[in-house]
Amino acid sequence: MKPAPFQYHRARDVAGAVRLLAELGDDAKAIAGGQSLVGMMNFRLARPHHLVDIGGLRELDRMHRDAAGALRIGALTTHHTVERDPAGTLAQGFEVMRRAMAWIGHLPIRTRGTVGGSMAHADATAEWCLLAVLLDAEFVVRGPLGERSIAAGDFFLGYYTTALAPDELLVEIVFPRTAPHAALTEFAERRGDFAIVAAAVDLDVVDGAVRGGRVALGGVAAAAIRVPEAEAVLTGGGSFEACASAAAAAADPAGEASCGSHYRKELVRTLVRRACEEAMAR
Repeated sequence: MKPAPFQYHRARDVAGAVRLLAELGDDAKAIAGGQSLVGMMNFRLARPHHLVDIGGLRELDRMHRDAAGALRIGALTTHHTVERDPAGTLAQGFEVMRRAMAWIGHLPIRTRGTVGGSMAHADATAEWCLLAVLLDAEFVVRGPLGERSIAAGDFFLGYYTTALAPDELLVEIVFPRTAPHAALTEFAERRGDFAIVAAAVDLDVVDGAVRGGRVALGGVAAAAIRVPEAEAVLTGGGSFEACASAAAAAADPAGEASCGSHYRKELVRTLVRRACEEAMAR
């Protein structure tokens, strides 16, 4: 299929991109790698009248640790750059991100797709959205009125919907703390397909024992979610099996013809336990 007609605009810098988005209004969309947006346009699920190409803004293609130790990822950093981690930026605490990239599609998709594009697309099963919710990421966005920061818990509003205003551009994602005992796993019908259910955990480990942690799920709600019931089990010293059962009981996924609600809940149970075991082994 072919997309509906649109006008193409090429931004030369971030300020120019923001200016274009403001001038063109609600009918404009920013595009970089295009791995999500182009597919939706081809199926006529998205029909922007204007595309603002930000793919050439090298200032947004970066990944580094700041003075406080936080990880800062530019919006145009590709999944494959994170997967390769050529400068060793993810060592000592952020290795979960490098490992999680193997779940994203196939190599050509990871080579073109960007971290910011995945976040802005806000697929409920996307690995980056799950990591952002799990690790309390902050989203740095820029608009005509300047720059602001949005917490991950406030950024994802529902199916393919975020708190980004039409005239704002996502420029950077900040992960404020390390997660040395974290893991992400998922289940799809075929390797590289969209996940049916995804689970991620970040354990607090002290002297070899779990003292608490965070649990996040994708594919069970309109956006990636945290599961406080499962986290309470970890804080209380419960087993990984009990944590997984609590997550399954708390999940309320919608059923589909090919995948019922009960099946998704059982996937939650299996995947949360598996993620906990993998995170502890790290």
